[in-house]
Amino acid sequence: MPSSIVALSGPDLFQSDTGFWILLSCLPKFGARHQQAIIEQFPDFQGLMTSNAATLKALGLATETIDALEAWRRQDTAHPVVDTAITIHRKCLNTGTDILTMAEADYPDPLKHIQDPPLVLYLRGDRALLAREQIGIVGSRNATRAGLEHARAFAAALGRNGLLVTSGLALGVDGAAHAGALDAGYPTVAVIGNGVDRPYPYRHRTLSQRIACDGVIVSEYPPGTPARAGHFPRRNRIISGLSRGILVVEAGLKSGSLITARLALEQGREVFAIPGSVHNPLARGCHDLIRQGAKLVETVDDICEELGDWWSSQHQAREHDMQPGKNPVDRVMAGLDSREIAVLEALGYDPKSTDDLCSVTGLPADQLMQSLLLLELQGLVDAAPGGFQRIA
Repeated sequence: MPSSIVALSGPDLFQSDTGFWILLSCLPKFGARHQQAIIEQFPDFQGLMTSNAATLKALGLATETIDALEAWRRQDTAHPVVDTAITIHRKCLNTGTDILTMAEADYPDPLKHIQDPPLVLYLRGDRALLAREQIGIVGSRNATRAGLEHARAFAAALGRNGLLVTSGLALGVDGAAHAGALDAGYPTVAVIGNGVDRPYPYRHRTLSQRIACDGVIVSEYPPGTPARAGHFPRRNRIISGLSRGILVVEAGLKSGSLITARLALEQGREVFAIPGSVHNPLARGCHDLIRQGAKLVETVDDICEELGDWWSSQHQAREHDMQPGKNPVDRVMAGLDSREIAVLEALGYDPKSTDDLCSVTGLPADQLMQSLLLLELQGLVDAAPGGFQRIA
């Protein structure tokens, strides 16, 4: 059991830092501005607990907020806010959920300095990973096959370069990024919009278990909290807050991934984007980001280069020959016959009809389709409206 999960009850919980920070996270009418004022005024909870109502009111706290603090000081378990804090702590004990408060030394420093840092994080997995340098990977829930392959490949390559991949465990690009890192033997961080004891989406329940074993799942929502639409935009600020930069793989113009990118810019993080076909609507968000100054990314080297000399100097030993994020044709070309190579070379990144391919390659339709199937199984081409297109 993590050291922060202590079986406190009765007076012990009321006198603990952990219980106090859980209470703060539950206080009504206690937004970022008030939180910052309290933290600056009272470096420890003892000072706040000994302050009278007049002092608290002078700091701008609402009557409901002060009432809850005074109820905690009286150890009034009948007060609804106090009861909520006690219940959260009990659920953490029952579910094996780790608790990390802003007062603890291993609370991630980059996250501490965003505009609205979570007062409490609930964790499942290795909390020490949060101290690692991280790159967020985000993108469409309805990503193309090429987008999913990019997410997996870049996640593995970033891990090989010593960067931890952070994402949101959503369907599509998020899940592919987590799986890509894990499959390559690297841990990953999943920031979710629900309790860490409630797998969501359900399709990712096995992936969630893998991350809890070989990474860490993070949420600002206590155990038992269901996923709600309003939680995910707030979740995004934690992904960008933990990360040194955000890589957008595929995104439409109204994608939630662009919210994460905007938050990253506001937090002073780097933003990277992978370009795509002009015919792919999921590339338009990335193209828009690039027009606004995001770094165009083709390989993982582009990311490491943008992060600065300090990073590249520490990671000179890179495995270029098998490095994901580069053209996978180089790794499989030796296994293709001349017919498949001819078909691959005839394809572009925009869809091309089978009639055009037959004309260019000189192959009969049955041989062409056989080659396309083999190339598709290799992950090099994909069917698209109007024919087939190269995806690697």
